[in-house]
Amino acid sequence: MKRANGVRVARAAVVSVIPAELALVVCGAAGVRPPGWALALVEALVLGVLLLEAWVLRSLYAAARARGARPGEAWRAAVRQTVPAPVRRLVLHELRACAALGRWLLRRPPHGVRAGDLAAGYTGPQTAMMYGLLFVSVIETAALAVLIPWPAVHRVVLVLDVYGILIVLAMHAACVTRPHVVGPDGSLRIRYGALFDLTVPPEAVASARVDRRYPEGRLVTLSDDGVLDLIVGSQTTVTLELTHPLPFTRPLGARAAARTVRFHADDPRALVAALRQPASP
Repeated sequence: MKRANGVRVARAAVVSVIPAELALVVCGAAGVRPPGWALALVEALVLGVLLLEAWVLRSLYAAARARGARPGEAWRAAVRQTVPAPVRRLVLHELRACAALGRWLLRRPPHGVRAGDLAAGYTGPQTAMMYGLLFVSVIETAALAVLIPWPAVHRVVLVLDVYGILIVLAMHAACVTRPHVVGPDGSLRIRYGALFDLTVPPEAVASARVDRRYPEGRLVTLSDDGVLDLIVGSQTTVTLELTHPLPFTRPLGARAAARTVRFHADDPRALVAALRQPASP
């Protein structure tokens, strides 16, 4: 009971402290100087939360080890109980994106593409926007370095800005190095960077056609009638009809099912042709 209360308190502390830290950063960026006691209080709270998280993790790890779990299994169980699933998935997405950035810079082959597969890129509509966002982020970092006079706030903002630039590059690299993949047997892997990955077996494909649309909504949008839109640059170019509802996982871990999938490919005709004419065994 006491351990369960500790887990709930640790989760609540993370939720309450992070907005306070971000509020101070926003104040600094807006030119409002927070009082010294506020900075000291927030930093003390952050340190306290980190210590609390460490204590809860250690307690859960020790309990799992006492039940006979191996060290790796014990740590994974402790993290699952302490850190909410959406946070774990976001961290995993970012780690995969950073790995994709390394793959992109080293010019390694695309991820998950084997001999005989067709790799279909989908970054065309968003490339200019990504580089534009990167340019704005660099300019903002340089401007804030000059405008913010308080060293503590300046360091926090600098770390956040550099991290933001890294994430923008990593997201684009993940999309470049993780294309859609059509297998020789007619299977299809629909992806968006490290955020979305749906494998469609050949027997689940009823039909595929080139179909340019401009839907509104977020990256992954599911309608009430089971139409899944994976939107890139406010458009989709391929419509895939399925023989039965196919389950998929949203970026933050929620599960759903789709009867129709609409997604973007830079060369939709080549992708559709590959799906319609799988290689002979």
